Amino acid sequence: MAEGFVKNRIKSLRYAFKGAWLLLKSEASIKVQFGVGILMTIVGILVEITPTEWMFQTLAIGLVLGIEGLNTALEKIADFIHPDYHPQIGFIKDIAAGAVCFAALAAIVIGGIIYIPYLLAH
Repeated sequence: MAEGFVKNRIKSLRYAFKGAWLLLKSEASIKVQFGVGILMTIVGILVEITPTEWMFQTLAIGLVLGIEGLNTALEKIADFIHPDYHPQIGFIKDIAAGAVCFAALAAIVIGGIIYIPYLLAH
């Protein structure tokens, strides 16, 4: 029984990594946000942010990428169900984009809290 459980978890991980790769390969918004995440990681290394700051920065980057991935999935489902423009589909897509906006704003605030003191010190 445990062997089947482990095999299923490994299979699930493969699907998850495949999905992450598909997002990075095909979605411009994810590419930009992933690039910003890489840039902020490099900046964090350069200014030597603390372990606690790394936790918050990693959480913020993951939150934005995760919500953007869910937004993309929702948009793909909506387009599949109703390929032509429909006001209700547009409303649903706008709400999902709004969720990404909230996550991005939170990430900007976290970035400000982390990096403004470093900027002011130099």
